[in-house]
Amino acid sequence: MKKKKSKKIQTKSSKKNQELGQTKNSAKLILFVFGIGPIIGITIFLYSKGFFNSPNM
Repeated sequence: MKKKKSKKIQTKSSKKNQELGQTKNSAKLILFVFGIGPIIGITIFLYSKGFFNSPNM
């Protein structure tokens, strides 16, 4: 009986680990999009306005 219980606990824990892995990956993706996305957008916006061009004197 003890062996059967331990097998059930192992299957439940492996399913929880897979779910945690998926949530961690989605959290990393969301942080990347909302963290890096605006930086790239601001850079493109400033570049289009000529912010990075050297001034001609």
